[in-house]
Amino acid sequence: MRVKSRWTCAWSWLASVLLALGLSGTTTWAASSGDFVTTDTRFWVDTTGRATIEDVARVPADAIQALERPRSFEIDRGALWLRYPLPALDPARRWYLVLEGGAFTNRATLYTPTADGQWRPQEAGDHLPVSSWSHPDRMPVFTLEGSAGTVVWLRLENHPAPLSPSLRLQDERDLQLARDRSLLSLGIYLGFGLLVLFLGWVHVRLYGDRVFLAYVAYVTCMLGFQIAFTGLGGLFFWPNLPRWNDAAPALFMLWLTGAGIWFVREVSALSRHSPRLYRLATVWSLFGFTYPILYFFFLSPAAFKLLNLYGLLSVLLSFALCIWAWRKGEVYAGWIALGFLPLHLAYPFPALRSAGVLPDSWATQYAVLIGSALEIPLLLYILHRRAKDFNENRARMRVIDSTDPLTGLTALPVLLVRLHDAIRRARRSRQECALVLVELSNHAEIVAAEGRLMGDRALVVAASQLSSVVRDIDTVCRVSNTRFALLIEAPYRSALLAVLAQHIIAKGLAGAHPVPLHLSPRFRVVTLALPDRSGSAPIAEEMDVEQMLQRLHRALDRLEPKKVVLHLPLPTPAPAPAAASAQTA
Repeated sequence: MRVKSRWTCAWSWLASVLLALGLSGTTTWAASSGDFVTTDTRFWVDTTGRATIEDVARVPADAIQALERPRSFEIDRGALWLRYPLPALDPARRWYLVLEGGAFTNRATLYTPTADGQWRPQEAGDHLPVSSWSHPDRMPVFTLEGSAGTVVWLRLENHPAPLSPSLRLQDERDLQLARDRSLLSLGIYLGFGLLVLFLGWVHVRLYGDRVFLAYVAYVTCMLGFQIAFTGLGGLFFWPNLPRWNDAAPALFMLWLTGAGIWFVREVSALSRHSPRLYRLATVWSLFGFTYPILYFFFLSPAAFKLLNLYGLLSVLLSFALCIWAWRKGEVYAGWIALGFLPLHLAYPFPALRSAGVLPDSWATQYAVLIGSALEIPLLLYILHRRAKDFNENRARMRVIDSTDPLTGLTALPVLLVRLHDAIRRARRSRQECALVLVELSNHAEIVAAEGRLMGDRALVVAASQLSSVVRDIDTVCRVSNTRFALLIEAPYRSALLAVLAQHIIAKGLAGAHPVPLHLSPRFRVVTLALPDRSGSAPIAEEMDVEQMLQRLHRALDRLEPKKVVLHLPLPTPAPAPAAASAQTA
């Protein structure tokens, strides 16, 4: 079993690593195809957000600054204008300007000049249905037309999050390849996540553990966040719901964080170790589930900064709680902390990008995706090992109530139930079963010669010997200090009881370690074939299994010391009153 679990762990790690490598490879290729032209642009910030393209075109050249490196802009309800002069483009190919990481940009509008001196807008962004974008995709895509030196303007607005534009110039072929490969990698991730989610539900029903319920909620929120954050949701699942498309990333991020703290609270058993920390984790988790109401009501930069602060502090809190619980003796809490590590290391990249500290990059877009691809299967495997160990412990506790503590044999109440059912089945199938009572007759002699410890060992040896002479379907039970009952299930022939009794006696005389040979177990046996085929015993009397067992005890008590085997007949009913009167006369 240990070798099998090691192979299972190895396969889980290998599958997670291969998925992460596949995601990183395809997303890296998609991000590297084409030319990044962000630093070729110049920018102007419209603090009011009301300037039109005609107003911006008349802005003095010295007021438009060069964008020397990718950076973030906190413009609140204003707008960012990017001026991009087109390079010399191959007229045989169609060219596109792609706004990387723009799946969560409120509105992006590209203005290109027309032959009559007007401006042609192309629109995209969260505030518009994706189905109405000029080029529906995961992120804003715009067609470029014109000769070298033609100036196009890109207007961006995003509230309350900062703007961090990243522009890439691609031809039609590169755009399609990048689109196909990114959708393939995201589809693999989503399918893998749904498989893990299904396995989580299986474990919920299998073990009935609240930890798995919290894990399922966590994985569900993780998948929802990735669908919204990467733009898959707007493209495939809610293309006509702009408000939901705009709110989904923040909403799922908060729910994901709240579910993560709930999961840590359950797996760390905080209620057992510290009621205060348990209440803190509960309040912190509930804050994540309820804060979206306040966040979308105010929708201010301060509310957005509080959202990011909550996420970063939750990463630290979850790791700290797991380590604290591990130091308190919760072994699997330490493993859960290691399972969280890939996501904890990846989470700061998008969080710092949202806070305006980091510009848009491959890491800010896909770090959490790759980290969660490693994390969620590892967490499931750790939880599976935890549930398996806990379930084995519970099974052992349940067995204690139904087994003899010394010998490990079945307890008497279980024997009585099985005996009743065996007789009923034998009657229905017209077959035979039997009940055998065996006594270790020299137990007192062993205790007197070798002590109580050797006497207990002799009982264990006797239990082992008796178990070896019956079938797997039969039951061996210790019914008193030195007596054992054997239930021989149907099908069985009563003629074989004599052979069984001789076998039991011979097995004891053969001796067994650690009992000394001169004190080998000596057995006395009483047998009873069941059920009655003659019709002399009433069914109600025969089904009284406790009375039947007492009858065997009385027979064994009256057995002569020199006699070691007794085969009992079924009880003969008392004569009818009429027959008794005739005999008296």
